[in-house]
Amino acid sequence: MKKIVLFVTALFLVLTFSGCNPNDGTSGLGNTNDDIFVQGFGGKVDRDFIGQVVDTNNQPIQNADITIGDATVQTDVNGVFIIKNAEVRERFAYITAKKTGYIDGSRSLVPTTGKNNVKIMLLPNTPVQTIPSDTASEVALPNGTKVAFDGAFQDETGNAYTGDVTVAMFHLTPSNANISQLMPGMLCGQTLENKQAVMQTFGMLNVELRGTSGQKLNLAEGHTAEITMDIDASQLATAPTTIPLWHFDETLGYWKEDGEATKVGNKYVGTVSHFSWWNCDTFSSTVTLTVTVVDAAGQPIANAGVGLVVNATNFTSYVQPTSTNGQVAGLVPANQTMTLNIYDICGNVISTTSIGPFVANTILPNVVITNAMAQDTLVQGNLVKCDNTNVTTGYVMMYYANKSMLAAVTNGTFSFSTLVCANNNNTFTLQGFDYENTQTTGDINYTFTSPVTNIGNLTACSAVTEFISYQIDNEPTVYYYSSNTGGLGPNNTGLLIMGSLASNTTTPPIYISGNTNIPGVYTTNDFFIEGGNISYSSSPTGNTIVFTLSQFGAVGDYIDLTFSGTFSEQIATGPTPITHTITGVAHVIRNN
Repeated sequence: MKKIVLFVTALFLVLTFSGCNPNDGTSGLGNTNDDIFVQGFGGKVDRDFIGQVVDTNNQPIQNADITIGDATVQTDVNGVFIIKNAEVRERFAYITAKKTGYIDGSRSLVPTTGKNNVKIMLLPNTPVQTIPSDTASEVALPNGTKVAFDGAFQDETGNAYTGDVTVAMFHLTPSNANISQLMPGMLCGQTLENKQAVMQTFGMLNVELRGTSGQKLNLAEGHTAEITMDIDASQLATAPTTIPLWHFDETLGYWKEDGEATKVGNKYVGTVSHFSWWNCDTFSSTVTLTVTVVDAAGQPIANAGVGLVVNATNFTSYVQPTSTNGQVAGLVPANQTMTLNIYDICGNVISTTSIGPFVANTILPNVVITNAMAQDTLVQGNLVKCDNTNVTTGYVMMYYANKSMLAAVTNGTFSFSTLVCANNNNTFTLQGFDYENTQTTGDINYTFTSPVTNIGNLTACSAVTEFISYQIDNEPTVYYYSSNTGGLGPNNTGLLIMGSLASNTTTPPIYISGNTNIPGVYTTNDFFIEGGNISYSSSPTGNTIVFTLSQFGAVGDYIDLTFSGTFSEQIATGPTPITHTITGVAHVIRNN
């Protein structure tokens, strides 16, 4: 969560040890060579990406321009983008996000063969001060971070600029909880010897200069500025006397070593020749550590938070989520004892283990999360279009515990895995999107069940405001889009939901009734389905359907209910009933 980045890049950017390794690359050149350097990232490949762009309040940014290689798209209303078959390097992909009013953002990562999930947080481009050209000026932030200009500026074409200069400045500290989403690229850089380096940051500074017409400016060629960066109090005791300076190459997507800064009191002071992002970083001996989180049955747990504390310094790594295979892997300091913490989605520590020191690459034994520690659940379902065919390019967003998760849709199917928060409401919200046809399901409320929460089928069709659907065995899903009603049952008690297809006389109405309208998880003793093409006896014998009532809104609001399980169909010609599986969803406006 805070302080020095220990699981450098790998944990939050899916970088393996084959990517940015201090021992990789061409050495002994004495100067940098980008053509040779990028060869260390492998050949060109096509990869798929899905991601979200948000502001510093974690709100989505619409119509941001996203570029990966030669592919460019804009984010949708949720700040989400999808790019398929983007041309990138085997071990390096560079994603940029640009929106008027914000500082340009980016992310670099080692792409996988699956859907690469990216989140970029954009900083507002807020001017700090306006200074004149041709005059020495100093611009400072409240924490003492500052820049001293000599007054010489030029525009992007290299022409000298005269006039007022608007300065936007942001100091990104290692203790910022959002540093992994705010920083550009990843903590991988090119040294003066043309080697790849994994970096440990002591703070980053962004400076953007604009003229009176809004044009971008920079320092005039041959001129410099002095930067002074405040050192985090937690890092002051271990901050080296001198530290390499790195600038971020906004074209190539990685950091480049460029000079050094000197420790003066509680500040680092250095000289720079231009502006984008500047970074004070060291790099040191590392090993690769792989952590796998599983449940009591040995199944991988995705989206579990993993964080490390280096015991000697008490520095804490940023907490990073496990992937779909339950793993995180990355570079950590060699020869150090550490504390490994596992977190639920709310940030609660549910497991603590002492590990290390390590002198070689290490795969830890599985970290087992039992039901006594936290409840894990798999949320799964299917997303379809208005014509009931599977969504091929789309996504589903889950909102839970004031956080959001994003899952790509593969031929209609989607799934989330998470650790449900202790002492937290088990209700969550899903919203599905057909990205190609700009259709949505709207927000639908659900309740976690363990070990699997079956959502059933969701319809991404903006014209549909309410629906009931169910699927028996592997038969086609049945949908009720019109003439749906929901509310209190007879005598204004319990619950009654009804759906009918006036235009389809072959599918009779369906009724879902219950003796309660209080949200919770219930069985066929409390709820009942009849009608439709569902046929089973009224006796609960042989029926194991579970109903989850997530929301019973006021009149005009939604009733949200899911059901899944098995039921027995009694055949008149024989004594042996036939067992069927069923999953279903009701998202109906309450009428009474």
